[in-house]
Amino acid sequence: MHLKRFAMVSSLMLATVVPPSAGAQTAPDKPKRFPQLTLETLPPDARPLGEEIMKISSVGLAGPYNVMLRSPVMADRMKRLLDYLRFNNSLPPRLSEFAILIQGRLWTSNVEWYAHYPLALKAGLSESVAADLKAKIRPRDMKPDEAIVYDVCMDLSTKHAISDDLFNRAKATLGEQQLVDLVAISGTYVSVAMLLSLGEENSPADKPVPFPETMK
Repeated sequence: MHLKRFAMVSSLMLATVVPPSAGAQTAPDKPKRFPQLTLETLPPDARPLGEEIMKISSVGLAGPYNVMLRSPVMADRMKRLLDYLRFNNSLPPRLSEFAILIQGRLWTSNVEWYAHYPLALKAGLSESVAADLKAKIRPRDMKPDEAIVYDVCMDLSTKHAISDDLFNRAKATLGEQQLVDLVAISGTYVSVAMLLSLGEENSPADKPVPFPETMK
């Protein structure tokens, strides 16, 4: 039985290997592909959703929400899914945030890393593990359950499959529900990373860019 974790607040959402340019995001002085939405510019029927997003998002209606809200019904469904995957899934926050960072690194997503890096550290992921991941090194000194999360996410992302041995080890370590939730988190954050890339959305202009190589 999992516990609700509404205490963790912040922002947004990544897996499959892509060319470095695929995750590229626009420089701050380039016009946005999707003009920034505000509560005032949302259609009236989408404003309640916008208000909900503002309560939990560290980037407000920017980032993936600026793109998602172009399709309000889809955005509403995605928000409900993310509410579960971010705050109520069966994994410890340390592991779910680690899974999001893995996908953020694969997609060189400035927004995802900006939003979830502090959450991962707050949840107990070590700075050294995050630093190795950011440097594209298989993290050293991972805890056993973190190593399972890394291997499952990376193998499904790069090989599009996991071996029977890894499946059995993952099931033994995480259990069935946590393993399924892990894959759902990974896949959903791929969609978020794609939306971010589509809109060339970036982390806040007044903050350091996690992956400067993505700017163009």
